[in-house]
Amino acid sequence: MPDRGGGPTGPRIRVGRPSRRARTLLMTLGVLAVLGMAFTMFAGFWTDWLWYRSVHYSSVFTTTLWTRIGLFFVFGLLMAAAVGFNVWLAHRMRPPLSAMSVEQQSLDRYRMGIAPYKKWLLCGITAVVGLIAGASAAGQWRTWLMWVNGVPFHQSDPQFHLDVSFYAFDLPWYRFLLGFGFAATVLSLIAAALTHYLYGGLRVTSPGARATAAATGHLSVLLGVFVALKAVAYWLDRYGLAVKSSDFRATGNWTGLRYVDANAYLPAKTILFCIAVICALLFFATLWRRTWQLPVIGFGLMVLSAILIGGLYPAIVQKFQVQPNEQAKEAPYVAKNIKATREAYGIDDAKVTEYAGTSSTKDKSTLRDDVDRTASIRILDPNIVSPTFQQLQQIRNYYTFPNNLDVDRYSKDGKVQDTVIGLRELNLAGIPKKNWINNHFRYTHGYGVVAAKGTEADSNGQPVFTESDLPSSGQLGTYQQRVYYGEKTTTYSIVGGPQKEIDYSDNNGEKTTSYQAKSGVSLSSPVNRAAYAVAFGEPQILYSGAIGEGSRILYNRTPKERVEAVAPWLTIDGDAYPAVVNGHIQWIVDAYTTTNGYPYASRTTLGDTTADSLTAGNNSRAVVAQQNQVNYIRNSVKATVDAYTGEVSLYQWDTQDPVLKTWMKAFPGTVKPKGDISRDLMDHLRYPQDLFKVQRELLTRYHVQDAQTFLSGSEVWQVPDDPTNKSGNAVPPYYLTMKMPDQGSQAFSLTTTFTPNGRDNLSAFMAVDSQAGTPDYGQIRILKLPTSTTVGGPKQVQSQFNSNSQQNIAEFVRLIRGGDSEIEYGNLLTVPLDGGLLYVEPVYVRGGQLKYPLLRKVLVTYGGATAFEDTLDQALDKVFGTSGAQPPPETGTTNPPASNNPTVQQALKDAQKAFDESQAALKGPQIDWQAYGKAQKDLQDALKRAEEAQAKASKSSGGNGGGGG
Repeated sequence: MPDRGGGPTGPRIRVGRPSRRARTLLMTLGVLAVLGMAFTMFAGFWTDWLWYRSVHYSSVFTTTLWTRIGLFFVFGLLMAAAVGFNVWLAHRMRPPLSAMSVEQQSLDRYRMGIAPYKKWLLCGITAVVGLIAGASAAGQWRTWLMWVNGVPFHQSDPQFHLDVSFYAFDLPWYRFLLGFGFAATVLSLIAAALTHYLYGGLRVTSPGARATAAATGHLSVLLGVFVALKAVAYWLDRYGLAVKSSDFRATGNWTGLRYVDANAYLPAKTILFCIAVICALLFFATLWRRTWQLPVIGFGLMVLSAILIGGLYPAIVQKFQVQPNEQAKEAPYVAKNIKATREAYGIDDAKVTEYAGTSSTKDKSTLRDDVDRTASIRILDPNIVSPTFQQLQQIRNYYTFPNNLDVDRYSKDGKVQDTVIGLRELNLAGIPKKNWINNHFRYTHGYGVVAAKGTEADSNGQPVFTESDLPSSGQLGTYQQRVYYGEKTTTYSIVGGPQKEIDYSDNNGEKTTSYQAKSGVSLSSPVNRAAYAVAFGEPQILYSGAIGEGSRILYNRTPKERVEAVAPWLTIDGDAYPAVVNGHIQWIVDAYTTTNGYPYASRTTLGDTTADSLTAGNNSRAVVAQQNQVNYIRNSVKATVDAYTGEVSLYQWDTQDPVLKTWMKAFPGTVKPKGDISRDLMDHLRYPQDLFKVQRELLTRYHVQDAQTFLSGSEVWQVPDDPTNKSGNAVPPYYLTMKMPDQGSQAFSLTTTFTPNGRDNLSAFMAVDSQAGTPDYGQIRILKLPTSTTVGGPKQVQSQFNSNSQQNIAEFVRLIRGGDSEIEYGNLLTVPLDGGLLYVEPVYVRGGQLKYPLLRKVLVTYGGATAFEDTLDQALDKVFGTSGAQPPPETGTTNPPASNNPTVQQALKDAQKAFDESQAALKGPQIDWQAYGKAQKDLQDALKRAEEAQAKASKSSGGNGGGGG
């Protein structure tokens, strides 16, 4: 036979083929690679299922999984069917003969090339678009569940009078469907156009008609569908105006309709909807007319209308109607925004009362007893004393405490005591020898609670512990002390098997234990071991002899991780705190339901509004909602995590929250009723800090309910920066047992202060009743100070403390910092008292080889009088008693400086000597605590003599000045 390829013939070169053994090896390797990938995917799925089953929340896993799978297949198949059908239809409508042109001759090569693979190519294209669409739809499982399970809010928006549930649950789903429809239409249009072009239905350079009648009709219908979807988008945009966010010069972040929206955009969207419907009908009419003329004209008119009606007209209304009289035009809409925002954030019932800011009582000594009745002032700062707990109660290097301890309440002899509490958690960085067995089998848990009175310190400035030592003992009674689940426990442990765990060490040596609870996942099955070896990237799990009968693997061990996993629809508070409840250590976790679809309510970013000086640089405490921004939040769930068993319990807290009710319908049986909360647990529940921080940020503007005043911005407040450090971040709120002026008795409260925007004086004090189970729980009270008088704010008070010469504060700070020591200021607490404001601040010293702070002084100021004493009682007695601090000198008087007074000079020299002796006592291989204590007492005595001498000199000088006048 002749050579069809042409050209000279010659000897054939045989291309070597792999041997049968090589082919078998390659096939085997390929199969193994596929099986490895499949098992890796299976391992992730299987370990997740095992974990959810171990915590008894398997319904969350299955509901989420089947919802994702259902959305994936439904929308993946819909997308694949839409694109595939239009490609098939375009191919079926191809002209029987191609035009004789260079263009078509070039396309013939492509047609012939793909002819044998048309079916495979069609399947491949539809599979790809289907997989992409299905994966995108699977990510909308929350949107689907909220739509299908949504319950009404029984509140209507003020513009369209639709229930809020339409915006929170329905509108997001409709927008997803609309977006999916646009994507399917555009992809179908592109695929159909390419198919028509490939097979001659569309021509670019060929003579004659540019499109066949079939191609014209087909593409016109797709364009009509696109324009019809655009009409639906215009209609939904009308409702979207109620939840639209924008920048508003008068108020900053704005959500909802403004004057231009209601009077320009809203009618424009309605007109554009009508135009788009007509345009879509013109495209559909090409099925009969077979001409593009009318639909193209209609589409052009729609685009022009969108520019003129949807863009230019609103700009004209804004420029010539709104701006000349903005306050009058916008006031009705601002009023709607104020009302909706206050409702959405739960601040609509905040009580704002006028407060004088200064006491009217002449004789301040009569107020001394009122202080004790008004507040149990906490001088132990949980954000300062963690190193002290660490030094005094760590016991072993493989234990640690969190950087910020917590404040709780415990009863002793019928009296409730504010208590600073922390858990002795596992610290793997401190174990003597690190290896896989020690890290994951031997050192597995922390041990015990350490607690101290919040209102006291001992004579050395150390906490007065109510629960301490190892094992812990004290006022908390008997409880399970082992901490297998905690904030610092971030790695997995394998327990309960042949390998014993280190429990704790005492004078009798090391104690061992074996985990007895049923938490975690059993590793008895080889399949489970293999799955975890792959999932954790640790092959030793598969073959280690330390794993045997009864071995269980514990992971996802932080309280936040566990609650987020079993309730992925909740937003978790940044601060879980421990409590001893019914013989167990329980982590208490506050959880929120949120949405960004509350009409007219202004949005906020939780990560920003919950940041303060304590969270700076600590991302673990950041609060992040599922949406980037939210405009509705409720503390709807209180969750607990058992520190020993890891058991997670979710309790319904807000019984009226429609968002929680929606999720409870979606995940039935996961949230327990509020009535299941025990009395002991109720005693330890509190108002969450992060919700309070969100509310206080909103109240800087939304304490104003008058629209005109709101627009003027004259009453805007700000949360002051923390004056006790140089972070430049907001002052954190503080828990304090206190009584507001309208309360009959003290209540556990969360407090904060406000200053005017751009100024440092105080504008308001805010407290929320944080004592769960009481009628007033959650009641926000704001004391608004008059604008006509100036009351010192936190920064000003701190500055007065630092510069006060009468109380030798500056001299004390100079002496301490002159040596190898540092001053640390504790929480600056504010207490309303008899029309005035009492400020209290503990002062800590961290010096020498002491790596932890000790309480050395307490600063107190009230009504212009300041005291700087060793104890709170001494400072209060001085401010309110007969030996109170001297008021500032009157005009014309002169106080001799300390450096000009020989008695003061000698006392300061003695103080310096005592300070040097205290530093010397801290040096050397062993600290001489007896010498240190004596030197500290001498230091206090010397500073007191200096203070008395200066006060005497000031009094003498003041008297002389008065007589001379």
